Amino acid sequence: MPYWRLAGFYFFYFSVLGALVPYWGLYLKSIGFTPVDIGSLMAVLMLSRIVAPNVWAYIADHREDRMRVVRVASFLTVLLFAGVFAGTSFWWLVLVMLAFSFFWHASLPLIEVQVMHHTRNKPGAYGRVRLWGSLGFIASVAALGPVLDAAGPWWILPALIALMAGIWVYSLTLPESEMAGHMQHAGPFMKVVLRPEILAFLAACLLMQVSHGPYYTFYSIYLEGHGYTKTVIGLLWAYAVVCEIGVFLLMPRILKHVDLRTVLKVSFALAAARWLMIGTFPDSLAWLILAQTLHAASFGTFHAAGMQMVYRFFVGKHQHRGQAVYSTVAFGVGGAVGSYYSGHTWATLGPGLTFAIAAGAAALAFVVALRLRKS
Repeated sequence: MPYWRLAGFYFFYFSVLGALVPYWGLYLKSIGFTPVDIGSLMAVLMLSRIVAPNVWAYIADHREDRMRVVRVASFLTVLLFAGVFAGTSFWWLVLVMLAFSFFWHASLPLIEVQVMHHTRNKPGAYGRVRLWGSLGFIASVAALGPVLDAAGPWWILPALIALMAGIWVYSLTLPESEMAGHMQHAGPFMKVVLRPEILAFLAACLLMQVSHGPYYTFYSIYLEGHGYTKTVIGLLWAYAVVCEIGVFLLMPRILKHVDLRTVLKVSFALAAARWLMIGTFPDSLAWLILAQTLHAASFGTFHAAGMQMVYRFFVGKHQHRGQAVYSTVAFGVGGAVGSYYSGHTWATLGPGLTFAIAAGAAALAFVVALRLRKS
């Protein structure tokens, strides 16, 4: 496994996320969009995850040169995102976000399958590679906060272009041999997907991502409205990901003593508590720090355990499509629903009730997870 080259790819991929998620909403607000508009535009970003992973998984299953797919998709991501410099109307940005995100979402699932394959005999070892993505997120979110405070939200645009170019450059360094090779079939794919345990897992993951909608869409706007600077907001985002890294490093030990089902249930319960804290105590920095600490559970343990379960559920040639289904249902459908509903409830019910709904979604994920067997 080309560890350091994969680390660089993860670093830049999630650096883009570290710039996009905390600050894109602030940019949209600065050019005059309403909460409903912002929620809809963020939902568009998630909608492409419903189609894109399945398209790229099909392509990956029928090609030997999968790294070429990653390289082309990474280059087109940069090219298409540059459209943000050409206009600021709602429908133009809808088009740009759909186009660039379709290609941006192409590369990660293909890389994830390879990392999981290389670490399959070491439970929790995936997190040690994935932590470089977390470090990239921290670097971009912490560095951009002071820049945007001093120069304004527009500077998120050239920053994103530069970071996307980094993804493309690192895609050129990964050897094709690491991505090549046929996999054997493991029975009818839909028969696997329709197993009750897998349906319960996917439903729980969908609800978990629905619960993240207000956080990913409005957390920075929410804190800015309560008087926090972009620098402080960036540090709160970065601190959450530091906690996530800690969990990734501890996952090998955790999974020696705790089964995956229990890890997921605890993640869902702590996510519900986190959203209630954020919605109830926005003026208390201490409560916000505690809530960000729980990112270790609402994302860290959840994602690490979820990836292990996907790898166990979908074997052989089903791995790419299994990753695609997981990404589509959880991050695509769940993320889009979360962003869309939060845009409407934020404008009508207010932040407190919006985060309470998020907590309810996470609690429902916990209930659904009771149907999972021990792994």
